[in-house]
Amino acid sequence: MTLEFVEYPDREMLALSLANQMAGQLAQHLRVNERASLCVPGGTSPAPIFDTLSGSDLDWARVTVFLNDERWVDSEHMRSNTRLLRRHLLRDRAEVARYIDLFTGDPDPATAAPLLSPAIEDELPITVLLLGMGNDMHTASLFPGLSDTISALSPDAPAVVPIRGGGEEPRISLSARALKNAINVHLLITGPEKREALERAQTLDPIEAPIRALLGDITVHWAA
Repeated sequence: MTLEFVEYPDREMLALSLANQMAGQLAQHLRVNERASLCVPGGTSPAPIFDTLSGSDLDWARVTVFLNDERWVDSEHMRSNTRLLRRHLLRDRAEVARYIDLFTGDPDPATAAPLLSPAIEDELPITVLLLGMGNDMHTASLFPGLSDTISALSPDAPAVVPIRGGGEEPRISLSARALKNAINVHLLITGPEKREALERAQTLDPIEAPIRALLGDITVHWAA
């Protein structure tokens, strides 16, 4: 297992380069497979990557897109990751991609997770996975120390798990098992604090630093 660390002169170069790499990996996979899957984070950091990726010359109709995680809010809510994705990725050429929305409208994520898991299982292993990481070393909605995170780190966890206690709203997240077997894995981080957090995570248990569970064959993309 190898962790490759790539440093870019600025965030614009990072976004362009990473979008091109992801598009190339999806295209290569589609040359020998009927379908490909793309799993991405929410938040504002990956938006410039999505803006470039959405215009890539891919057979997007054969690509299934889904998020690493989602807040349990309607897709029009300001804090919805789906809302951001529709504005930056699921447009232009990528508008025809199949999208699995993790927010189902059920009363809570615990009700929805067992219904979503089979749909995500059908897309595994993920062809191209893009991850983010917080300063607290969480990734997706796997936050340090939560009992739901401990369950989500289990090797026999379902593909989709509910997460409580990770913020203002309940959340739903892919489990570590669903994320870690991806074919191509990228981690996007910016700024000195996250670089230091990643270095620290490599010395900790995944319960303390959930990103640690996914630091296998991975390319880390960093710019100040």
